[in-house]
Amino acid sequence: QVQLVESGGGLVQPGGSLRLSCAASGRIGNIYVMNWYRQAPGKQRELVAAVKDRFTISRDNAKNTVYLQMNSLKPEDTAVYYCHANIRTALEWTARDYWGQGTQVTVSS
Repeated sequence: QVQLVESGGGLVQPGGSLRLSCAASGRIGNIYVMNWYRQAPGKQRELVAAVKDRFTISRDNAKNTVYLQMNSLKPEDTAVYYCHANIRTALEWTARDYWGQGTQVTVSS
């Protein structure tokens, strides 16, 4: 069984920074895609990896973990942030999509 667990969310002031982590666990064969999404109340879930001016993604392959570094945070960034991965387990021939449960980020004075 593969699981994705996000961590690092919380309350931060505007202009502050947070680093989110997403760790994949289980009998993993290959991780082909790991990305970050976010969803604010009343809005569609959106990909955040393209926010290149303030958000950066890094990956530690040895730990099967992806990070989202968020700088210069704005109130508009308030959302639940989700990790998504396309993973082939050691027991399967093909990859599947997995979602974490999300971590809340709140940007407020």
